[in-house]
Amino acid sequence: MSDERSKNTVHWFRKGLRLHDNPSLLAGLEDAATFRCIFIIDPWFAGASNVGINKWRFLLQCLEDLDRSLRKLNSRLFVIRGQPADALPKLFKEWGTTNLTFEEDPEPFGRVRDQNIMAMCKGMNISVISCISHTLYKLEDIVERNGGRPPLTYHQFQRVVSSMEPPPQAKQTVDVDIVKHAHTPISDDHDEIYGVPTLEELGFDTEGLRPPVWQGGESEALARLERHLERKAWVASFGHPKMTPQSLMASQTGLSPYLRFGCLSTRLFHYQLTDLYKKVKKATPPLSLHGQLLWREFFYCAATNNPNFDKMVGNPICVQIPWDKNPEALAKWSNGQTGFPWIDAVMTQLREEGWIHHLARHAVACFLTRGDLWISWEEGMKVFEELLLDADWSVNAGSWMWHSCSSFFQQFFHCYCPVRFGRKADPNGDFIRKYLPILRNYPNQHIHEPWTAPESVQKAAKCIVSKDYPLPIVNHRNISRINMERMKQVYQQLSRYRGPGIVASAPDRKGTLLVLNPHVGSKENKNFSKFNLLREIHNDQENKIMEAVKEEIDYFENQFMNEPERAGTSANKKQIYSLSQKN
Repeated sequence: MSDERSKNTVHWFRKGLRLHDNPSLLAGLEDAATFRCIFIIDPWFAGASNVGINKWRFLLQCLEDLDRSLRKLNSRLFVIRGQPADALPKLFKEWGTTNLTFEEDPEPFGRVRDQNIMAMCKGMNISVISCISHTLYKLEDIVERNGGRPPLTYHQFQRVVSSMEPPPQAKQTVDVDIVKHAHTPISDDHDEIYGVPTLEELGFDTEGLRPPVWQGGESEALARLERHLERKAWVASFGHPKMTPQSLMASQTGLSPYLRFGCLSTRLFHYQLTDLYKKVKKATPPLSLHGQLLWREFFYCAATNNPNFDKMVGNPICVQIPWDKNPEALAKWSNGQTGFPWIDAVMTQLREEGWIHHLARHAVACFLTRGDLWISWEEGMKVFEELLLDADWSVNAGSWMWHSCSSFFQQFFHCYCPVRFGRKADPNGDFIRKYLPILRNYPNQHIHEPWTAPESVQKAAKCIVSKDYPLPIVNHRNISRINMERMKQVYQQLSRYRGPGIVASAPDRKGTLLVLNPHVGSKENKNFSKFNLLREIHNDQENKIMEAVKEEIDYFENQFMNEPERAGTSANKKQIYSLSQKN
């Protein structure tokens, strides 16, 4: 350009709601005469989409925080109402836009949208810059390094990533010095036209809405990161923290919603954690130090070229399982009315606060799908999409396929008992009492199984099971065995043909991961017919794996699956017996 001040930039925020480590924004600001930062909200989509009020509130808080940060740079955030394909051309003409920048979207539907916008910009003679900053790596590089296909086990993913160059360092934060030559035209009616809307303006009823447990925004994300890294004792010991009832509560160092909305850079988190580890341990950190980020990256990579990643039908990596359709049971699970206090408390926390511990996610997902209700993982994914702050398309769908044994890891003989798991995680029932106050007067002995309490105890607790709190929706001991048999039949069918590339795994008792691959026909797998686990192994490993699988099955059946039946009131026993006959 002849005039270095003729560059008029628009930066389009989607995810990546931050000023730190934002390479596309930095590129747009270079030599810019004017710049405007925009975020687009479709008001109709806000009211019709499957996104709950807590998630929308968190997003609006992120936008408000971003607007405050831009004010310090003598700029503002422009929140646009409409759809990108309709709104952007009009704004570009009005503002004389010459350059558009945005963060590269790693997900299939986002890529299609961006390709259409880039084609439109080409027709308007507008330059477009998009940069990778939502993921640590360029996902195409991982796929290419793995022979042109995404890794479908986490351990294979780790092997591929460990052979690659480290991810790029985080870019500098946009500050006054960077934007000093770029001007943002702001009108007096900016707030009326481009201000961040309220929940009420988006059509939400806020009456009875509880105060937020999670405060959205980059400022809060960076404060949490600082607190997270202050836990030097954890970094020094570098072990998995012990599960305690307090672990089930939202933490002031939790980061997952901030990574999902891009308020916190994955690269900043990665390198600050790495630097701290080196400082404390005087050594290069293991790859597993970044497990939270790498699991996220793993699911993004698996989904990046698969537009049907969130579906069972048409999804090449998903086992086709004949799930039941049971809207009534699904509603009871979603609303915390299954009659299993541990499951109901977790789902109540999710609905009220928008977050649950990762082990709690395992428990409720197993209960909905292969463990008890035999309802499709797609239905659970939709509920999490609505309620879970950190649920995004790739990670949410991938996690549900994993938990339901529909892809990635088919350890279908691992089944969480909703009573035993709850007792291990919350032995005194404090978590249950917090989220299910109707049960607060139950003694520890019965709070995980209130239907076993004598009538006198139920009356003293002012909560009669089947009247004030529901009976268990299923007999777990019976139905879990039935469902395990159903899973075995599914995998027996898979063993009769060369499968779609889904990988099963079974860890041995020492924690070694043994990879079992369905690309081998049933003849080679005949010794695994009992549980129909498919494998591709050397002959000299066969006995070791058979032994490991048997040990693992026995261990999980004894430790986690079935809680011994307990006596309750005669009326409750009769109703539970009836349930067992139905299921």
